[in-house]
Amino acid sequence: MSAVQVKKILVAVDLSPQSASVAEYAVCLAKALDAEILAVYIAPTLGHYVGFHVPASSMENFVGEVITGAEKSMEDFVKEKFSDLRAEGRVISGYAAEEIISQAKENNADMIVMGTHGRAGLDRILFGSVAEKVVKSSHVPVLTVRPDNPASG
Repeated sequence: MSAVQVKKILVAVDLSPQSASVAEYAVCLAKALDAEILAVYIAPTLGHYVGFHVPASSMENFVGEVITGAEKSMEDFVKEKFSDLRAEGRVISGYAAEEIISQAKENNADMIVMGTHGRAGLDRILFGSVAEKVVKSSHVPVLTVRPDNPASG
């Protein structure tokens, strides 16, 4: 039986203020385990906006601007939060839960760290939870960080 090894941690962030808390947990784990970090942000695709009666060219420009802005934000986020670690940031377009799982597999991640938005009631039923979908479908352990439970220390 082989010992568990965590050498790569996929950190899924939405680049909101809560992402700092998610990053703190990832940094703690990466330092303790001598692991590298792959931070990912999943940008929405054009499919997220179907039915909005906006010309496709305008929508493509909008999504392109979102991705460009997210890439700059991710670059800053990685420099600020993971400066003393082996870390890389990527912006991917798609459906969040599916892309997080796909990226974890493609990049041989040993663990996923991500935030939850703590939705409850009808909101959760209607929208579901990206974190819940990832936890249920992931082939590797998933650490979820609630927004109202920031890392202390």
